[in-house]
Amino acid sequence: MITPAERFGLLLTRRRLHAAMSQEELARLVGIHRTEISLLERGGRRPRLDLVLQLAAGVETEPVELLTGMRWIPGTVEVGGGYELGARTEEVSRA
Repeated sequence: MITPAERFGLLLTRRRLHAAMSQEELARLVGIHRTEISLLERGGRRPRLDLVLQLAAGVETEPVELLTGMRWIPGTVEVGGGYELGARTEEVSRA
């Protein structure tokens, strides 16, 4: 199962490539290190809200485009909640 961080990373990668930008260029634009972009794109790091806003501006898209297909489904105390992720990894990669 794909995690929210992995889905965010796939969407970020897709938008960055659509903008014809390297990881280094995006990192320089938003003021973080290139390895941080790599971690985000691989789902190894979860971004804070301010970074989501900066990244969206950097790839010239709306922040919601980096969160497409994700939502939290509340659960009970005993069961817990979970994420609903709209597309599997393969579907996001082809989009």
